[in-house]
Amino acid sequence: MEKSKVYYTSMRTGFDNGLLNKLKRLIKKAGIGNIDFDGKYTAIKMHFGEPGNLAFLRPNYAKVVADTVKELGGKPFLTDCNTLYVGGRKNALDHIESAYVNGFSPLSTGCHIIIGDGLKGTDEVYVPVEGGEYVKEAKIGRAVMDADVFISLAHFKGHECTGFGGALKNIGMGCGSRAGKMEMHSAGKPHVEKDLCIGCHRCEKICAHDAPQFQYKKASIDHNKCVGCGRCIGVCPKDAIVAASDESNDILNCKIAEYTKAVVDGRPAFYINLVIDVSPYCDCHAENDAAIVPDVGFFASFDPVALDTACADAVNAQPVISNTCLSEADHEGHDHFGAMFPTTDWRICIDHAKKLGLGTDEYELVVIK
Repeated sequence: MEKSKVYYTSMRTGFDNGLLNKLKRLIKKAGIGNIDFDGKYTAIKMHFGEPGNLAFLRPNYAKVVADTVKELGGKPFLTDCNTLYVGGRKNALDHIESAYVNGFSPLSTGCHIIIGDGLKGTDEVYVPVEGGEYVKEAKIGRAVMDADVFISLAHFKGHECTGFGGALKNIGMGCGSRAGKMEMHSAGKPHVEKDLCIGCHRCEKICAHDAPQFQYKKASIDHNKCVGCGRCIGVCPKDAIVAASDESNDILNCKIAEYTKAVVDGRPAFYINLVIDVSPYCDCHAENDAAIVPDVGFFASFDPVALDTACADAVNAQPVISNTCLSEADHEGHDHFGAMFPTTDWRICIDHAKKLGLGTDEYELVVIK
């Protein structure tokens, strides 16, 4: 396979060349204008940040991408799907409110926000995964799949389960409905925290397989009947139904790659990673630890595998900032992510994505001033 082009611009600026101008120039040089946006609904998938986290991407960057899409004739919207865990983004109302709190609004970004999997995280589409080894049908947020064009705008940072979070993580995990996220994180089926259950029977009403059972006004899940769809998780008003979250990190990485393939197959897609504020953990955390390396810059490509590989290489080439999670790790060699998270191997997601035909890890870096 030929090397894929990955376009890069640094954080250095001039009086007439600020970061927002550089981002716009980068994505245009990378070829975003070659996509037919005319009248097309365009999903810009990003992370709005868990309330309390300050490492998420600023809304200003989203506006650059949205404005560029509009200039090219497209109809952009920002999107993300609800979280599996309990927090500030577990349903569409809380999710949008969290986005507003963190500065995302039509005024600040130039486009609207649509939560991809609906009010309770149950508005999903079953999408076949061609060549899927672990997932045959991915559960993807409906609004994500309804879009004509897909753009990933990702904050590149560390992640405790996948080593790092880049384009593949932003798409694969981020576009999964709550049931989809459960499928990626769990080898087993959900169970009920009985102390939280109020016996409302909503899980029983939504289940097509008669899996929820009640005794003494408390629910339990019959795993012999449960098919693992996760819809009960979305409707429980007290978050009493929880996923097993027992999948190995290696298989989790493979499932993320397979979910990514489900999202991007069959339509134009473009990928942007901003390697700034490189926190050690995901923006799903309600806090952000100190950045582990200096800011690197902005990257863009039509190949998500090459893009993530280039960003990982760029981070691993950076000096370690003192008094950080990385500086305190037992660090040997040049794999910063491996040093912080020795129980996971980020290369597995890259290798599986290559196997699925999502791209190549061989890249040519094109530097844009």
